[in-house]
Amino acid sequence: MTDDRPVHHPVFARVYRAIARVAEGRGLAEHRAALLSGLSGTVLEVGAGDGANLRHYPSSVTRVVAVEPEASLRARALEAARSAPVPVTVVDAVADALPLTDGEADAVVLCLVLCSVPDPDQAAREVARVLRPGGEVRVLEHVAAAPGTRLRAVQERVDRWFWPRLFGGCHTARDPLGALTAAGLSLAEEEHHRFPPGSALPVSPHVRARLTS
Repeated sequence: MTDDRPVHHPVFARVYRAIARVAEGRGLAEHRAALLSGLSGTVLEVGAGDGANLRHYPSSVTRVVAVEPEASLRARALEAARSAPVPVTVVDAVADALPLTDGEADAVVLCLVLCSVPDPDQAAREVARVLRPGGEVRVLEHVAAAPGTRLRAVQERVDRWFWPRLFGGCHTARDPLGALTAAGLSLAEEEHHRFPPGSALPVSPHVRARLTS
């Protein structure tokens, strides 16, 4: 079921932007550029945030539809869209009801978003629906640590106790690739890393991946 309530996390949006500015200087900008390299055609970006990805899209992309439901972040994304190197339309919509027709997108970008959507399985089904046959999904997400590890136990505790309430619905122990493959997408590439490098924070395990329809 789609949740029609507006997404409104203005305090977290300010915190997110402050954290992101630091992260960009520690290598996140390079991860963003690698994530988007080689894309072309119509791209749907789910959870565009403040538009930090928009400046990294290659000229082979003919248009970007950038979905962002949080009003203060969406306003920043609109500003970023004006100076983007490719045409960008910023849309107020949510991940479990994406504003594209079946098979309309040549590619879908998921960047630090599936941690915070209310229903990641429904979001994954929507991604599969709007992706054309032969299209691809690019993923950069923080993920659950390996089962049985101390970090995984920490993730599960903070998710139960306080993390989602403090950080705009973010969950640290999700499995985004599992949700996407369960929706019928095929995993083509994956690369695991810690970000920031060497960190043991609950959100430090990351994956950058490519899936195909």
